[in-house]
Amino acid sequence: MSVLVVGLSHKTAPVPVLEQVALDGDGVQKLIREVTDVEHVLEATVISTCNRTEVYADVDRFHGSVEAISRMLGERTGRPAEEMLEHLYVHYDDGAVSHLFHVAAGLDSMVLGESQILGQTREALRVGQEVGTVGPSLNVLFQQALRVGKRSHAETDIDRVAPSLVATALDRAVAHVGPLAGKRVLVVGAGSMAGLTVATVTRAGAGSVTVANRSSEGAARLARQYDATAISLADLGAWTAPVDIVVSCTGAAGQVLSADAVAARRTDPTRPLAVVDLALPRDVDPAVADLPGVRLVALDTLAAELEASPEGADVDGVRTIVSQELAAFLTARRSQSVTPTVVALRTMATGVLEGELARLAHRLPDLDDSTRAEVERTLRRVVEKLLHHPTVRVKELANESGAVSYAAALAELFALDPEAVEAVTRAEVERP
Repeated sequence: MSVLVVGLSHKTAPVPVLEQVALDGDGVQKLIREVTDVEHVLEATVISTCNRTEVYADVDRFHGSVEAISRMLGERTGRPAEEMLEHLYVHYDDGAVSHLFHVAAGLDSMVLGESQILGQTREALRVGQEVGTVGPSLNVLFQQALRVGKRSHAETDIDRVAPSLVATALDRAVAHVGPLAGKRVLVVGAGSMAGLTVATVTRAGAGSVTVANRSSEGAARLARQYDATAISLADLGAWTAPVDIVVSCTGAAGQVLSADAVAARRTDPTRPLAVVDLALPRDVDPAVADLPGVRLVALDTLAAELEASPEGADVDGVRTIVSQELAAFLTARRSQSVTPTVVALRTMATGVLEGELARLAHRLPDLDDSTRAEVERTLRRVVEKLLHHPTVRVKELANESGAVSYAAALAELFALDPEAVEAVTRAEVERP
């Protein structure tokens, strides 16, 4: 398995570029299929979130694969290829495994330690399996990444910092409109971010909370949990109730709130209004920031503040877990990489032994059964002793760094048939 990751995130690209690459469910499946059609790609899936788009592929050739995948991501922005290169990152083999483990643990997120990425990693695995492009290699890798994420949240307090994106955004809103107590809040969306927002403003004593969502059932479900009011997103244009804070975090492909709509809805233009946009692509027209008395708080204005590790988070503990799991995974993978060669060697030796025993039976037909059995046991012990040290040692050497392929050397020294090694490899892959 040689894993390749090509992607971009909030760390390498500005929000406008991330918006252009952002994918909905159909877009994710389409990209996965396009990547799998690349000549050197064996398996593929995509992690797509509000601040990252990453292609994961099992490949048999690096250069042709990375060029094709980079081109596919670039085409989605409509920007020149050379301009996109500065925003893309590439991780290969051990580096790709390390990157995914850091992502799943929340160490690469805009909000350090946020748990939502764990669900998004699981979704990438599920979609790849559903489309049929995730095979044994990526399945093992993603299952292990999910284990890393679960351990990180179960064994450290990294979860304690997860709400910081919503909290930081609301702090900016409060700085403009005053304390949340008694304020009227409109939340657009009904996903996990919207739920966290509604919970936060409710605990802070907001005077009223309204939830608007494309699915009226989704809005009603969230509203019931916090004694809020639910409306359909389709009714938002006719909704004229006064509001102090608007928080929008939908998964819509286009803008949900235009500057004209916000301006028309303001019953008192002199009253401060805070509009928080936590969506990507953006829900809110950036021109809203130009309206008198309105402050727009968006992801790109929050990113820099959230880059630093929040005080008190057990980041070192999470990094230790990632390092432990990475070392264990790579050790197991390297050991497994020599297994087909070892099996082929033992198969060859067994074949030679069986041939010699048949020759012995032909030359000495009168040999009694007891003697024949003792000769066979002796020969088998000799073969086992001769093979034991090289097969154990080759597995140990496989875990040491260096450019030498000890499995290849073993195959060359014993003149193993490449087809025999490949047959063992196929059997390992196809085994349920």
